[in-house]
Amino acid sequence: MPEIELKPVPFEEAIEAFKGLLPMTADEFYALAEEARAMAFTVSGVAQMDILMDMHIAIEKAIEAGETLADFTNRVDDIFQARGWSAPEGFTPWRMETIFRTNVQTAYNTGRYKQMVEQKQAFPNWEYDAVNDSATRPSHAALDGKIFPADHPFWDTWYPPNGYNCRCGVNPVHKDEDITVEEEDPTGGLIEPIDPVTGNKLPARPLLADKGWDHNPAKQRWQPDLEKYPKELREQFEAAQ
Repeated sequence: MPEIELKPVPFEEAIEAFKGLLPMTADEFYALAEEARAMAFTVSGVAQMDILMDMHIAIEKAIEAGETLADFTNRVDDIFQARGWSAPEGFTPWRMETIFRTNVQTAYNTGRYKQMVEQKQAFPNWEYDAVNDSATRPSHAALDGKIFPADHPFWDTWYPPNGYNCRCGVNPVHKDEDITVEEEDPTGGLIEPIDPVTGNKLPARPLLADKGWDHNPAKQRWQPDLEKYPKELREQFEAAQ
């Protein structure tokens, strides 16, 4: 079996993906179309641009150094102390974890997307990979192990992350592997998910992405339709190319 030639985290594509995000307030962020949000960075509840810029830098350094959640939290605490700030209201440990994991996982998967697209000729199919523990969403667990062509519309909805704190990933599958490749997009169809704690079947429900996460931020980051973007984001993307 040929080896998958993908770089370990941290890697340049992930760093590049996050550096290219434009910090903005939550009001500005949510005024954008969903596609354009893939080019922006915000932290809900933070209205001061200097705090947003410092948070952006802290996450960027965490990605570059492969830092842990504890490293990131300490870095942010140091920033607040150095600036003489109090942490914004609502900055609980859970909130810090959500900010850290969601942004790092998005950057990682965005960088990985670019690598996999470049190797699509040798690895034409991709496998959805859920963590499958007690914290895994039932809808994500239902997709675990499913393999779709790399250019299947399924990935326009389900390329991870697929929600806050989502830890799902995608594995490229070599063209010589003997596998079953899905043809139909399962989105909207009924599933009977398994409770990750009890192992029992849960009531049937439609397979739908979390609200606000039914798009592929990686594809929109590397292959955006710039005509749909505000002028400031469009100019930033073009300057980075």
